[in-house]
Amino acid sequence: MARFKTLHSVDTEYSADSVEWCAQDDQHAHYFACGTYQLVQMEDDEATTKDRPRKGRVYLYHFEAGSGALERLQSIETAAILDMKWLPAWSSDSGPLLATANALGEVEIYELLANEKQLQRRTCLGVTAAESTAEAPLALALDWQRDGDAVQLVVSDSKGNINLLRYTPQGKLFVLSAWNAHGFEAWTCALDRWTPHRVYSGGDDCLLLAHDLRTEQRVWTNRAHQAGVTCLLSHPQHEHHLLTGSYDEQLRLFDTRAMKRSLAEVNLGGGIWRLKPHPNRQDVILAACMYKNFSVVRLDLKDSAITVLGTYDEHSSICYGADWDPSLPEDDGLMHMATCSFYDHKMCVSSVHLDT
Repeated sequence: MARFKTLHSVDTEYSADSVEWCAQDDQHAHYFACGTYQLVQMEDDEATTKDRPRKGRVYLYHFEAGSGALERLQSIETAAILDMKWLPAWSSDSGPLLATANALGEVEIYELLANEKQLQRRTCLGVTAAESTAEAPLALALDWQRDGDAVQLVVSDSKGNINLLRYTPQGKLFVLSAWNAHGFEAWTCALDRWTPHRVYSGGDDCLLLAHDLRTEQRVWTNRAHQAGVTCLLSHPQHEHHLLTGSYDEQLRLFDTRAMKRSLAEVNLGGGIWRLKPHPNRQDVILAACMYKNFSVVRLDLKDSAITVLGTYDEHSSICYGADWDPSLPEDDGLMHMATCSFYDHKMCVSSVHLDT
């Protein structure tokens, strides 16, 4: 089972919804970023949520697992952040890249400069060209993969679109294609770790879809979810295995070759917004269960079982952001994680002991 100890509890000031640890290489494994999303209060009482600006910040932190010391290095004012992912460095002379998806429908890319311990903005692009009279959609989720000497990104948005982008070593970011996949918000998207031309998407229409990036055609449609599909994980160690989270509170395991029924299901409560496998023990998965807690589960593919190892209950608002510290601990049963929650604008760094 899992035992938790809170090492740090931080007030992020703005509502916190995304945490991403830099797992690209050992040199940068002490860094992680936290993204925030804040609706601006308007003097006009009649202003609707749709009319209110959304602002955010990107925080850069440094955490030393050995000593437990946490340092906030930087705060960047930006549009409200909905998702972020670290991308690999282009060369030994450059740092890892942080890509963010924001409420203006943009992808921004920052480079981590290790000597300065700062993020430096490199480029920004609106992922969907909105009609002149239409409001730009929110960029809701993003994922990435290597594509030759470049990086390919896939971004889902609040109009149900899937957007395919390319980022080159020369720093050019551009849209390759875009198509409408869902009737409502496309909450999540994920590239298949084993089949590079396949991307999965989940929407508020309760659909889980697979698309072929070469043709933009739908490969299959899954209707197993009883509410919106909110997160996806193509397992990095096990081909054909896809984990899904939904507002219906079920964590599901599928074999992508036989999607008529799931291999395993467990009710985690609260709706599931994030699924993060530990970089060094990838069958141990951290789940952000929005209206309940953060849960650690173990995936057993031999018996097609999902076991809850423990729950972290220190947050009192919507549990959105979660990730593991990728650095290798001296104690095999010791891990560290960062979690964040929304209206209480709280970010925690905690130790997790797994009884082996």
